[in-house]
Amino acid sequence: MPAEADATLDRAFHALADPSRRSIVVRLSRGPASVSELAEPLAMSLPAVVQHIDVLQKSGLVRSEKVGRVRTCRLEPAPMRSVEQWIAQHRATWEGRLDRLGDVLNATYGGSE
Repeated sequence: MPAEADATLDRAFHALADPSRRSIVVRLSRGPASVSELAEPLAMSLPAVVQHIDVLQKSGLVRSEKVGRVRTCRLEPAPMRSVEQWIAQHRATWEGRLDRLGDVLNATYGGSE
């Protein structure tokens, strides 16, 4: 994986590591929302929510635009697809390894499936 792709993936995983940011992403998966709408269920100040949105923007997961006094956020699907592809690639690797381990254990101990 090229260094730039690694960096993009690192930023996405960092952004998704926080439960508040994951909540924002889940909300934005249903459509665009203002910062106030995103802050409402989180029980935190608007400046704190803006900081979380900034992390999500730097990761590329979220895009926002300000019209007048309202800042509206939208989910960007491309970085999420990169995360999904990375997980799928590693899931396939581990599933294969675990299947082989299961075969060895069954052969060794005569277990049944």
